[in-house]
Amino acid sequence: MADTRETFQQIRFILLQNRQGKTRLAKYYVPLEDSEKHKVEYEVHRLVVNRDPKFTNFVEFRTHKVIYRRYAGLFFSMCVDITDNELAYLECIHLFVEILDHFFSNVCELDLVFNFHKVYLILDEFILAGELQETSKRAIIERMGELEKLE
Repeated sequence: MADTRETFQQIRFILLQNRQGKTRLAKYYVPLEDSEKHKVEYEVHRLVVNRDPKFTNFVEFRTHKVIYRRYAGLFFSMCVDITDNELAYLECIHLFVEILDHFFSNVCELDLVFNFHKVYLILDEFILAGELQETSKRAIIERMGELEKLE
């Protein structure tokens, strides 16, 4: 009998952490207990911060893989299924950084701390329920502009 279960690719979580391990943004698309979230954040930070820059930005993590990229003092990490396309998620991280950079005019860690609600809003325009929803930088920026007018 054939397997009729649907398989879909999903982002499990997104983390933005500084070099010291302080999590600046955490968005989970799978249910985890708070204690497990803290453990995951600690483990992911240890995994990416000590990794030699000459290695790839993909690393196995438990039964999944973490795709990460460092921008200045921040690590942008995504946990995805082991069979997902790493390069697509690297581009996804880069697009997210470009949108943040455009929206905050040269984004820095303090922008993320003091405007965390806007960062989550941008992320929600970009990724919904663990699925990549919009890949157009222009469309996301236009939508954020519309939301800014409402405030």
